[in-house]
Amino acid sequence: MDGDGIVGIGASPPRKEDQRLLTGNGNYSDDVNLGGQLYAVLVRSPHAHAIINTIDTKAAKAAPGVAAVLTDADYQADGHGPLPSPGANPAHTYDYKIQALANSDGSNIFSALIPPLASDKVRHIGEPLAMVIAETLAAAQDAAELVAVDYEILDAVTTISAALDPSAPTVWDGAAGNIGVDGEHGDDGLTSRAFDAADHIVQQQFVTNRVANAQLEPRAAVAAFSGDNLTLYTGSQGSFVYKMGLAGILGMVPEKIRVVTRDVGGGFGPRGSLYREYVLTAWAAKRMSRAVKWTSDRSEAFVSDHQGRDLVARTALALDKDGRFLAMRVHLITNVGAHAVSYVPLSNGLRLVPTVDDIPALHGRYQGGLTNTVSISVYRGAGRPEAVYHMERLIDIAAREMNIDRAEIRRRNIIPPSAMPYTSAAGLIYDCGEFESIMDQNLALADWAGLAARKDEARSRGKRRGFGFGNYVEAPVGAIRERIELELTGDGQVRIVAGTQSTGQGHETTYAQVVSGELGVPFDAIELATGDTDVVKLGGGTHSNRSMRIAGTLIHQCDAEIIETGTRAAAAMLEAGVSDIVFERGAFQIVGTDRQVGIFQVAAALEAGKVPGMEGQRLAADADLKIKITRFHVPPGWQGDAHVHETDAVIYVLEGNLISDVEGRGEREYGPGDTYYETLGSKTVARNASQSEGLSGLIINIDRAGASGHHGSDDDQHG
Repeated sequence: MDGDGIVGIGASPPRKEDQRLLTGNGNYSDDVNLGGQLYAVLVRSPHAHAIINTIDTKAAKAAPGVAAVLTDADYQADGHGPLPSPGANPAHTYDYKIQALANSDGSNIFSALIPPLASDKVRHIGEPLAMVIAETLAAAQDAAELVAVDYEILDAVTTISAALDPSAPTVWDGAAGNIGVDGEHGDDGLTSRAFDAADHIVQQQFVTNRVANAQLEPRAAVAAFSGDNLTLYTGSQGSFVYKMGLAGILGMVPEKIRVVTRDVGGGFGPRGSLYREYVLTAWAAKRMSRAVKWTSDRSEAFVSDHQGRDLVARTALALDKDGRFLAMRVHLITNVGAHAVSYVPLSNGLRLVPTVDDIPALHGRYQGGLTNTVSISVYRGAGRPEAVYHMERLIDIAAREMNIDRAEIRRRNIIPPSAMPYTSAAGLIYDCGEFESIMDQNLALADWAGLAARKDEARSRGKRRGFGFGNYVEAPVGAIRERIELELTGDGQVRIVAGTQSTGQGHETTYAQVVSGELGVPFDAIELATGDTDVVKLGGGTHSNRSMRIAGTLIHQCDAEIIETGTRAAAAMLEAGVSDIVFERGAFQIVGTDRQVGIFQVAAALEAGKVPGMEGQRLAADADLKIKITRFHVPPGWQGDAHVHETDAVIYVLEGNLISDVEGRGEREYGPGDTYYETLGSKTVARNASQSEGLSGLIINIDRAGASGHHGSDDDQHG
């Protein structure tokens, strides 16, 4: 921070939000309590697959302090609908009017509506079937134990291999063979001919474990009605999305719904979904004519929050005798869980699998299998990290088998700048990218040339040193709709209203840096308003690396508009021509003179109506973004990058630091945490390779008997 209090882009100030959060003054979902509120507890199935014969609520209703015990019959009687799965089959990359996936036989992709409370059958452990509402949380918990459910237990399937077995029990009658989607992508004929002509073929199956998304803050919701107007307080990755979803399910006009999200302790994708519990809490508040609060505990979260990964990839890479890639095959099979919430990981994985490499031919098959497990949703990259992992491991295996240096085989196949714009075999358009240069810069920083000496030194200490690196390219995903409002006031304050939602990323700091640096205003004078749909008019939320990419761009546009408006106002105030005014570090000055007026002075004059010809105007701007992606933009050194990780390890103990921290602090927990783990019997324990500030969640890898995750390892890779 300089003498004027300006903190611009590239600086590393203490985060604005940390003083509040670290001193116990955060405001998370469970911190919200409303006068006279009731407490809700959900009765959940202990079985993975069972028919519900009867639900007996008499004893629970008679328990002390109980206000109501609600089931699906009550919900249906009030005329409300199920939760849709509109995002199960995502939009096409370049045309939002077309869905990304399609069954090869022309049939409809399976995507059943989700009832908030199960009534006929439960399809995974933890599926809710009754809601107990009481005066206290303890009373609701005690009464929930009294709800008697008569189940007819059915055989269950939990792994993708078991689900696709012809003899497997059926999860949904409308999904034959437990297949939700089964399609193809690419040119099968061209790919087959390339494989027939290949001098070398590498084949590998990769199994990526299921991951439980364990944010530090469990989910919670508090709902209340005032007349016909609903207010819901809950953590989210975008409150505007919840508002619109609730309107459709509850049959309300959006204008009568207010969703408020304040501080959020971790999102990572799954918190972007509108869950059953939020709908139920809102419905219960209306039915009871009192505020209702529901809070998940950690055990409940493991059987109700959407999970991630759980993917099998059967891959093959065809090469000529010089190690140049000819074609690739990939068969992705994902376990979508009991409800088809999202097929996004399949669509992302298929389109990104060639990554930064020039692969002339590609054929992919994708399948989504239904099982008696918690639903899979978008989670930290949603298929993109897996795609890169598959490609990079295939390259490393090919390099070892063909005795080609790992860096050299990549250089022979990487897309050169001269090929831009480049259309990949998966159909993505890259308009620019200097991938080889980025890779070489990272290898130089990591001293690739000195690796042999470091490996010898590690052996002298009884350890084995590994060096892993890979090229990574991002893909353009995320709802391209956003809004920013920015206003400066005469009392020296700046307010940003954003449709994004911080879940620990530090938006209050980063957004303020853009404004402070470009407008030359004090960093501490800037506040961010977000998460309240009475304030936020539009927004796609925070996910898919979109906050600074989209909201940051809109803030920059607002800054430019404010400077333009301020220049005109300053010219009038200083009785000069607009072309004679220059703006620098928060002041408008007449060129060649010392006559100037500060940006907040301009704001005050506009507020007071004292700027001739600009009456009624304020020093404010807004910017909306509603566009369709038409091209995959890869600025050099930004979305295309290389990661390097060198470790010095014995058995399961991993030491070392990420040398190229290009994706941000969170990757230091979730990347290594997802990759490096030890399997002890049926338990998997995450081992983070390094620690950092800003941790807002844990990662739990879930192994099942006979289905342990495997990420591949050899001496050259991870020691």
